[in-house]
Amino acid sequence: MSEMEVNPVNRRDFLQTTAAATATATAALSAASTGVASAQEPAAKKAALLPKRVLGKTGVEVSMLNQGTWRAPDSLDRLLRLGYAGGIRYIDTAKSYGTEPGVGKFLSSLPDGARKDIFLVTKDGPRTPSELIPLLDKRIEALKTDYVDLFFIHGIGGKAKLGWPKSKELADTIDKIKKSGKAKFVGFSCHDALKVEFLNAAAEGKIVDAIMVAYDPFLDRGAPLNKAIDACHKAGIGLISMKQFSGHENAEKLSKEIEKRVPSLKEKGLNPFQALLTALWSDERFSSSCVSMRNTDHLRQNIEASKNFQPLKQAEIDGLREAILVAGTTFCANCDGSCSRAAGTEAALGDLARLVTYHDQHGFRGEARRLYSEMDPASRDWSGADLAAAREVCHNKLDFARLLRRVEANLA
Repeated sequence: MSEMEVNPVNRRDFLQTTAAATATATAALSAASTGVASAQEPAAKKAALLPKRVLGKTGVEVSMLNQGTWRAPDSLDRLLRLGYAGGIRYIDTAKSYGTEPGVGKFLSSLPDGARKDIFLVTKDGPRTPSELIPLLDKRIEALKTDYVDLFFIHGIGGKAKLGWPKSKELADTIDKIKKSGKAKFVGFSCHDALKVEFLNAAAEGKIVDAIMVAYDPFLDRGAPLNKAIDACHKAGIGLISMKQFSGHENAEKLSKEIEKRVPSLKEKGLNPFQALLTALWSDERFSSSCVSMRNTDHLRQNIEASKNFQPLKQAEIDGLREAILVAGTTFCANCDGSCSRAAGTEAALGDLARLVTYHDQHGFRGEARRLYSEMDPASRDWSGADLAAAREVCHNKLDFARLLRRVEANLA
C-alpha cells in the first residue's frame, strides 16, 4: 500500500504563522504556481532550494521534504509547480498512484537541463525480484522519461518475501538495472508488520540503496524497529519516512494539548503538523520525509517548516508525544506486530487500524474496503483477542476495541 498523508483539517487553526515571512513566501509561490514570473528572473529560480541530506551510501543529496503524489487531485500539475517553486526537488510516485502521467507531463515542462536536478522515485510490485526489470520499463514509459533516480519494490511484505533483501536474485537484478542506466538506485518501501525483519535483512544483505518505511519520531530507543533502523543506517542504506501524519483525527484537541504541554513549539511558529515533521527531521538517520500534500495550504506550510528547520530538543519531542497520546490517534506508524502478538491473535490489528484511518480520515472508502476484502480471513478475525493487552504494548496506545467496531461498521 502506498503513502497516504492526506489530512482534511486546516492546519492553520493552531496558530497564525509569522506574517512577514509567510506573506513573502506565499507571494513567490503563488506567482510560480500560476505561471507568473518577474521580468528579471522566474519565480521558480528565485526560491531557495529546501535543505537537503545525503541519501545513505548513494552520496546523492535529496530534499528533506519530498512530494508524494498518492491519488493526487486534478490540481496535481499546479501542486508540482508550486512544490518546485518552493524548492522541492524530490518527487515520489508509483504505478498504483495513477499519477505517473501527470508527473511526466510536469517533467517535460521544465526548462532544459532541469530534469537532472529532480530526484524522481517510482514503485511497482514484482512477483519475483527479477520481474523488476520489465516493470521498470513500464514505469519509465508511463513517466515519459529516460530514467528514474530510485526504483522501489512497492510495499514489500509477507513471510514469503523475507529473503528478498539479501538474495542473489535481487542483487543480480539491481546490478542489471544499474548497468542499464534506467534507474540509479533500487530499494523497497515497507509498512508491513514484519518490517523489523525486512529492515534487518536489508542491513545484513547490503544490497538495496534505500528504504521508505512507515515511521514516526516517538519510538522507544530500545524498540526492535529502532534497532533495525540503526542497523540500516550503519549499513549505509538511505532512509525515507512515510505515514508520519496519519491517524490524528482530533486536530483541535491535539493543538490544545501541544500548546499546553509544549508551548515552545508555538513560540517557534510551528503548528502540530509542522512540529511532527520537525521532530522527525531531528532524527538524522532519515534523509527525507515523503508527504502527499493535496492542497496548497499543506504544501506551503510544509515547505516553510523545511526551510526554517531547527532540531527540536528531546524534551520537546517527548512533550509532543505525550500530547498525541492524550489526544488519541487511529494509526501507529511504528507498528511491528507486537500488538497482535500481545493479544494472542493472528489478526493484523495494525493493518486493520490503518484501513480505518484510510476510510474515516482520508476519505478513501472504496480503497479501504477493497484492501480489507483482500486480507486473508485469519488477518481479519480478531475474535478472542485480548485487545486491552494489544493497546498496552502498542507504541501509540491505539484503542483497538473502538477501532475494530469501526471496522465492523464500515469495512466488513
